[in-house]
Amino acid sequence: MRKVEVVPYMIEWSQLFHDECQKLQDIFGSEMIMLDHIGSTAIPDIYAKPVIDILAVVKDMEYVDGFNKEMEEIGYDARGENGISGRRFFRKGGDERTHHIHMFQKGHVEIARHLDFRDYLLAHRTEAQKYSRLKQRLAVEFPDDIKGYVNGKNDFIKKVDEKAKHWKDDGPHVNEVD
Repeated sequence: MRKVEVVPYMIEWSQLFHDECQKLQDIFGSEMIMLDHIGSTAIPDIYAKPVIDILAVVKDMEYVDGFNKEMEEIGYDARGENGISGRRFFRKGGDERTHHIHMFQKGHVEIARHLDFRDYLLAHRTEAQKYSRLKQRLAVEFPDDIKGYVNGKNDFIKKVDEKAKHWKDDGPHVNEVD
């Protein structure tokens, strides 16, 4: 059973992201276009499950499944689309999860959504702190129910996704902090 735990931001998360990127780049080589740190561990000063979420963008998704053996060798479990059409999802660490890879082909709509969500919370500290408090409350409410925890975040995430889309469409936002 996977326990729901959220912890304060840890500076080490950035280095763990970079270390993992090197491993992914070594496996996928020129197929890999971009690697980005997403999710709550990419947002300083908020609570997060201690799992590094990585957005990986590849040239052609057709070749990704051919790398599953190499991904398994570095500890990943290939989960296929795992609920999002056109994605390949990899998880590392079993019930003691350490990393998630969300892999998409260049141009997939989910790429912008993930980046916009992260960037919006980075620029809007008040909103990020609301998200942090929600996750802390849900972790207490659903300590042994990851689905309850995830479902409890859905409405907030959808609202931020909508705000982030409009915010992005409004133009550049240099050093914006609310």
